[in-house]
Amino acid sequence: MEKKYLLTPIAHVYTDFKEKFGIPRQSGRAPSLFARIVFTPEFRSPDCVREIEGFSHLWLLFDFSLTRDKGWSPTVRPPRLGGNKRVGVFASRSPFRPNHIGLSCVKLEGVERTENGVELIVSGADLLDGTPVFDIKPYLPFADCKINAVGGYADEHENEKLAVDFPEKLLEPVPKEKRAGLIECLADDPRPSYQDEPDRVYGMAFAGLEIKFRVKKNVLYVMSVEKA
Repeated sequence: MEKKYLLTPIAHVYTDFKEKFGIPRQSGRAPSLFARIVFTPEFRSPDCVREIEGFSHLWLLFDFSLTRDKGWSPTVRPPRLGGNKRVGVFASRSPFRPNHIGLSCVKLEGVERTENGVELIVSGADLLDGTPVFDIKPYLPFADCKINAVGGYADEHENEKLAVDFPEKLLEPVPKEKRAGLIECLADDPRPSYQDEPDRVYGMAFAGLEIKFRVKKNVLYVMSVEKA
């Protein structure tokens, strides 16, 4: 008899992203973004995170919940390759995968005791608000950091960033503690890589706000910030 596998969410991550557009392409690309990990009732015991504060970073195994019903393909088109070149699904971090499992490395900023039990405060997350988490593991520098590792086609785009023109007046509606993270996300270029239309206006949802911007010659110009 074939064994059936079932993954149970042990927590959910709460972030400032209600939509996929604008989420950093990889964890750590916007280190000033903060997120909260809230455990499900079964896993809220402080014993589940005993000694976790001794680790600076954590691995999160999570559910690509938005793509769960959209199937998968043996090949995908990574955005950083312009959306034209296909690579194998297992040679990518595409969310359209056979089991829809994602992997993210985040920095542990603190552990809080709340009325809902223990919660983790992390930074650098690249996750949609409400994302289910299947497991949390400590990041081990001696095992996980490979000095001579090679990142394939992704290495070519590692340092690609936009300059961000964000007028002080438009920054005012953004809470001060969220401004750095928002600017880092904009600098990471939320647009699909195959789009280069200087006159096109993009809208990005962030922390209950709608950020509208244009991009011209590697500079992102914020045009307006309004309540979503």
